[in-house]
Amino acid sequence: MIVVTGATGNVGRPLTQALAGAGEQVTAVSRHAAAVPDGVRHLTADLAEPQGLTAALDGAKALFLLLSGDLHATGARPTDIIDLAAAGGVRRIVLLSSQGVATRPLGPSRIAMRAVEDALRESGLGWTVLRPGGFASNALAWAESVRTQGMVAAPFGDVGVPVVDPVDIAEVAAACLVDDRHNGEVFELTGPEVITPRQQAEAIAAALGSPVRFHELAREEAKAAMTRFVPPELADDTLDIISAPNPAELRISPDVERVIGRAPSPFGGWVTRNIAAFR
Repeated sequence: MIVVTGATGNVGRPLTQALAGAGEQVTAVSRHAAAVPDGVRHLTADLAEPQGLTAALDGAKALFLLLSGDLHATGARPTDIIDLAAAGGVRRIVLLSSQGVATRPLGPSRIAMRAVEDALRESGLGWTVLRPGGFASNALAWAESVRTQGMVAAPFGDVGVPVVDPVDIAEVAAACLVDDRHNGEVFELTGPEVITPRQQAEAIAAALGSPVRFHELAREEAKAAMTRFVPPELADDTLDIISAPNPAELRISPDVERVIGRAPSPFGGWVTRNIAAFR
């Protein structure tokens, strides 16, 4: 049995589908009830309260650990999840971390994630750490404004990073969950090209076949929008990267292709698959 946390999200959903499609037994964990592929067991749990995972981890051989906002919840002890997994007999954990752990190690959210990485390394379990950069799916934040106003509003319109398709992250995670060859590895996951927010808006317009204008936000405007969904320290750490990426954050990583044997997908491919969200 493989347990997937965050199973209804942009990474967890395609990961659950990939594992189930490969014939693996999967338990999908999310905060709320949700549809899952046939044959997949679904359990609701809040990772901010690790004991709620006990039933999901019973008899599991591997765990995909996606913490997102749970890492920053008041009183959260995400390393307890690692201890709980070990006690439940889990043999391998694949952790979805962040590129910023290496490139911006002093950011508050990066310090917290690095502590989770360190706890995993010291746990005695098999482990793999995935460190993606920016997600192509972050563009979904623009879907409503594109639908209603034909507009993308974002900061730093002409500053790009190599955003990664969540499906690529999911395929890498699936490989690491089932293949011992990736034990003890840290993989940096990026897309195949540096692309700016303005260029992303152009790609959405091309896929729609209709104009999409770009409106540049000030940093504080962007932070106010982001903190509706993520903690302020994570918003600041993210804005620091996308405002002035350093050479390591502009690097195109070979790791997606190393693991799954194909080049990472470009942003345009992600848009084509998800264009319905923008119509």
